[in-house]
Amino acid sequence: MFTEDNKSIDFQEGALILIDKPLEWTSFDIVNKVRYLISKKLKIKKIKVGHAGTLDPLATGLLIICTGKFTKLIETYQGQKKEYIATIKLGATTPSFDRETEEDKIFEWNHITSERLNQVLPSFMGEIDQIPPVFSAKKIDGKRSYESARKGMDVELKPNKIVIFSIEIIKFELPIVTVKIVCSKGTYIRSFARDFGIALQTGAYLMDLCRTKIGDFSVEKALGIKEFEEKLNSLELN
Repeated sequence: MFTEDNKSIDFQEGALILIDKPLEWTSFDIVNKVRYLISKKLKIKKIKVGHAGTLDPLATGLLIICTGKFTKLIETYQGQKKEYIATIKLGATTPSFDRETEEDKIFEWNHITSERLNQVLPSFMGEIDQIPPVFSAKKIDGKRSYESARKGMDVELKPNKIVIFSIEIIKFELPIVTVKIVCSKGTYIRSFARDFGIALQTGAYLMDLCRTKIGDFSVEKALGIKEFEEKLNSLELN
């Protein structure tokens, strides 16, 4: 694994890089940036680089980047449990279930209490059916769902089986609720926010999201893009 302590590393043979993805970057932006920086450092034209699990542009946190032969391990990392810190606004909805689009409906939220939250949360535990957001990369007839949604077209997605292992309330300051969620591959936290609001008889959407863990890997060990570039430039590469 590529960390601050590496003196040299063979990226072509294979490396695991933990990146703390910044806001508004896509996961592919990170892959392209890492590929460019490594290629420049090695003075080569091509190197395999991929990521294990997409983060939306408005999400931050842990992104696992694999290079060289380690790209064969991507599916293994994608299948591991993931931990998120999600900040959810109650009392309103957006078409995208997050801040990508403007609020379209307003709801009452004064009836919600911490006791009510604790009553609702168990219904999301375990294996559940979850409908992905229409503003997602899910494919319908070969086209990404978000491409149709952004054109105002009607999109119907089928539910997926997911598993939520644990949910913990971190902060409760209405109309804002912050939760820690440990879940399976394929879980959309934006969809959780939507369904959470419905269960509370109000609206809800995702304001902020940070992925803090994938399996045993933590964002605390991850490098920012600038930090990665600095460490890379200081290496003696094989």
